[in-house]
Amino acid sequence: MPQSKKTVTLKDLAAHAGVSRSTVSLVLQESPLVARHTRARVMEAASALGYVYNRGAATLRSARTATVGVVVHDIANPFFGAMVAGIDETLQNADYVSFLASTGDNPERQERLVNRLREQRIDALLLCAAENTPESLIHTIKTWGMPCIEVMRHVGDTPRGHYVGADIRTGLACAVAHLIDQGHHRIALLTGTGQSSADRERMAGYQHAMKEAGLVSDIRTGNHELTRRAGLERMLEIMDEADPPTALICHNDLMALGAQLALARLKLVPGVDCAVIGIDDSDEAALSDPALSSLATHPHAIGQAAAGLALECLASPGGEPRRIVLETSLHVRASSAPLLHPSREPS
Repeated sequence: MPQSKKTVTLKDLAAHAGVSRSTVSLVLQESPLVARHTRARVMEAASALGYVYNRGAATLRSARTATVGVVVHDIANPFFGAMVAGIDETLQNADYVSFLASTGDNPERQERLVNRLREQRIDALLLCAAENTPESLIHTIKTWGMPCIEVMRHVGDTPRGHYVGADIRTGLACAVAHLIDQGHHRIALLTGTGQSSADRERMAGYQHAMKEAGLVSDIRTGNHELTRRAGLERMLEIMDEADPPTALICHNDLMALGAQLALARLKLVPGVDCAVIGIDDSDEAALSDPALSSLATHPHAIGQAAAGLALECLASPGGEPRRIVLETSLHVRASSAPLLHPSREPS
């Protein structure tokens, strides 16, 4: 019967490298107190002996796990892929890793996931909350003493803790102004149920811009699906009306791309028969045909900011809640060309 391989210990490493056991421990903890040449000797010894650092055991001896939980409501949305890339880039620079979970916009599932992440002893939580998340969840997380950063969606009417988002309100004012400049006055907003803070933010920004322009708001709410299919189906319904709007601003690029597909099925052309603007400026927006005008929300930068704020909270706990809101920018493309059928607008 073959002999089992002996576990390499700190004592073995110390003997091989010709240093003390405490020095080996400092090297493995990446302490800046160890000279570079000594660190190199210890790491060479570890490689030669096949030593594997037991991070789990080290964690039990310390208060931190160097992990951050990331909970989003729809991992299939490209926005969150770009956001998580920004999160991981920032965390990696600090030698942290993320645990990612998707709630499917279900608050009960979200609560289970958050509790499971706590069981994994994450150091901080980045939360893009599910629709209808109770404020009690945020209060509970606070009692755990764990930094929680709400990202893009906040629980309740206003953020009460740390928050990172995008200036959708100002961006929508730019989108409405652009469409008016193109000759549109019957401009509709296509969004979700109206229950999430992201929905409410879009509705408030749109309504304010329309009121400032002296125009009547036309908000089209639906279910919580913010997908390409939802955009297609709802656009087909809108264009079946006797007098549909001449321009449409969608909750996100996915819905806007679906709306463009609906127009194509009806043998209509986005930007000619009906203007379409999305939100997020995903890679696909510029590559679609016709190219989709979109409000850039910069998800990668949002992820970086959220992760950076979490690390700041861990380094200096107990500070006042911070709110970081990144600027948005409207990228105008072919889908929001000038109105070519002015007869569809009221005189």
